[in-house]
Amino acid sequence: MNRRDDMVASVANRAASQHITYLELMLTVQGSEVRQLGREVGWNQDFQAMHEQLLKRGLTELVTLGSQQLTQLESEVAKTLGCGTPKPQPGCTVTVRYLQQTTRTKSPVEVFAQLAYAFALASSSKQVVGINLVAPEDHPIALRDYTLQMQMLQFLKRQYPNVKVSLHAGELTLGLVPTENLRFHIRQAVEVAQASRIGHGVDILFEERPFELMKQMQQRGVLVEICLTSNEVILNVQGNQHPFMEYWKAGVPMTLASDDEGISRIDLSHEYLLAVTRYGLTYKDLKRLARNSLEYSFAPGNSLWKSPEFKAMVPACASDTPGNTSVSSGCSAFLQKSDRAKIQWQLESEFTRFESLQNWL
Repeated sequence: MNRRDDMVASVANRAASQHITYLELMLTVQGSEVRQLGREVGWNQDFQAMHEQLLKRGLTELVTLGSQQLTQLESEVAKTLGCGTPKPQPGCTVTVRYLQQTTRTKSPVEVFAQLAYAFALASSSKQVVGINLVAPEDHPIALRDYTLQMQMLQFLKRQYPNVKVSLHAGELTLGLVPTENLRFHIRQAVEVAQASRIGHGVDILFEERPFELMKQMQQRGVLVEICLTSNEVILNVQGNQHPFMEYWKAGVPMTLASDDEGISRIDLSHEYLLAVTRYGLTYKDLKRLARNSLEYSFAPGNSLWKSPEFKAMVPACASDTPGNTSVSSGCSAFLQKSDRAKIQWQLESEFTRFESLQNWL
C-alpha cells in the first residue's frame, strides 16, 4: 500500500499525543483507475446517463476493490501500531475513518467519475464516512468548473442521500482571484452541493448576502472548519481580517483544524492557542469548539447530547458521569450502539480528567 499504513499509524500516534480520539483522514483510493474509467466512458452533460455508463463499465468492481484495500489498510495499521498486543502504541486508542477525496482540477468527466466513485465507496465501506474535494480552489480549472462540480455533487447526493459531504469552500481572498469568484463558492457548496461541513470559509463576507447565508448555515447546522494557521500562511489572512468572529457572532457551528499539520509543523493545540490570543475565547468556548468537532463529525450513530447546545446528555446517560470507572447498563448499551456517542464519551472523560488536575486553571 505504498507505506500508507505507516503514514496512518504515524498520524494516529500524533493524534493520541494530543488527546484526539477521532480522525477523519482524507485519502484517495483507486484514483488513477477511476479517472481512466471516466475517460473511457467520455463526457455527457446528462449526469444520469454518464453515471449509468460508469456503473455498467466497471465502477462497482472498482468500489469492491477499494473496500478490500481499505480493509487491508485497517489491518496493516493495527499491525504497525501493535494493537491487540501487550505493547500497543498510543494510536490504537484513536478511531480512524476516511473521507474519499476527489481532485477538483481534472477534466469534468474525470471529476464526475471520481465523485461517483467516492459516493459509491462511502455508501458501502464502513471505513469511509464521507467525501471531499481537494486541490487549490483558485486553480483555473477549479474556478472554471466550480458551479458544474457543485451540480455534480447535487446529482450524486440525490442518488446517495445518506453519504455525507464536506467541502473546501471559500479558501479564497481578495487579490488571489477575480472578485466575482468570491461571491458564490460557499453558498453553492451549502445550497447546491448540500455540504454538511465546509473547510476554511474565509471569503464569507465577500459572498452575496453573507449574513443571510450565515443565518442559513446556523439554522441548517452546517459546520465551518476554521484553519487559522493555514489561512495566515497560504492566504495571508489573520486577526481581524479573518471572519472568525463573524461566524461566531452569527452562531454558525465552528471547530478548529490544523489543516496540514505535517507541513505547517504545528499541532491542534496551537490553533486553540491562536483562538484564545486573537479572539479572546474562554475555556468554555474552547470546549464548545472541541465538542463541535465530534457532534458534527460523520461518525455513525446518535449523539451523546440531547442538542448541539451541549446542556444535557441523552436520558440513557443523564445520570452517569464521564470518567467514572462504572457506567450504568442503560448508558453502556447506548454507547455500544453509537460510534459517535462512544467517542463523545471519551472526550468528556478527558475533560473530567483534565479538570481534576491540581491547579489546572
